[in-house]
Amino acid sequence: MRLGLTLPQFGPFADPALVPKIAAEAEALGFDSLWTGERVHAATSPTTPYPGGTMPEQFRTGLDPLLVLALAAQATTRPRLGTSTLNAPLHPPVLLARSLAGLDQLSGGRIIAGLGLGWSRDEYDAVAVPWKERGARLDETLDVLATLWGPNPVQHSGKFWTISHGHFAPKPAQQHLPIYLGGLSPAAFRRIGRRADGWLGVPLPAEKLRETLAQIDAEAREAGRGPITTALRINAKLQAEATEVPGSGPVEQLVDYLRAVAELGVAEAFVDLQFSTSTPAELLEQAARIRNAVPA
Repeated sequence: MRLGLTLPQFGPFADPALVPKIAAEAEALGFDSLWTGERVHAATSPTTPYPGGTMPEQFRTGLDPLLVLALAAQATTRPRLGTSTLNAPLHPPVLLARSLAGLDQLSGGRIIAGLGLGWSRDEYDAVAVPWKERGARLDETLDVLATLWGPNPVQHSGKFWTISHGHFAPKPAQQHLPIYLGGLSPAAFRRIGRRADGWLGVPLPAEKLRETLAQIDAEAREAGRGPITTALRINAKLQAEATEVPGSGPVEQLVDYLRAVAELGVAEAFVDLQFSTSTPAELLEQAARIRNAVPA
């Protein structure tokens, strides 16, 4: 199983100067991928509840995910660079296509476009995108990306966007820039099975994760496609006491969970340490412990 790390982006780590340093250190430690997330707006009284409880205070301060990836691309040569997730309906797809293609060129073909819908209605309101249209907008965004990253000339006419006959360049460096999608609903699994290269997973208990992987693979087979790869995001909550919650507890418990999901066939997992550490030195120390304990 490949092992990744999230880049500095939120809370005390929201400093652009930190990104190249930690990205380079993570590459030196042997991490296979580096990831960013997205927060557009941290509402003080959210209209829709934060999944799992109270929204972390770290989200009150955050760097743009594509800026972070650009900085990491210039500081590294080997790790894949992904988003988990970009909330695609918040972005005009032609601009999203341009940004991701440029990042893929800058990184030498290392970008994974991880897209999703997000949970925050306040963020949709902040950019004047209707909440009820989010699923349909994601579907059409996928159509637009496929068109713009394909051969010129390009053209698109849909419910939300119209792109007249013309040229789009530069294209991504990769012949096929992989798209991973998030979500845990039946509709999300159907979309992943039909359209995605990978699933942006969450740290479910092992048996529930096994069932979820089987559901996604069944959707892919139903669509006449091959198995869907998985990249599992773990927002680590490190503490001295053991817990029953995947991704929480001592580092040793986190490592045991990583080994368990590797046995399930998870292709990649990546760990976010920004919610368990407060300084770059502490983050890198914990990252090294995890990397050294999980076989490459």
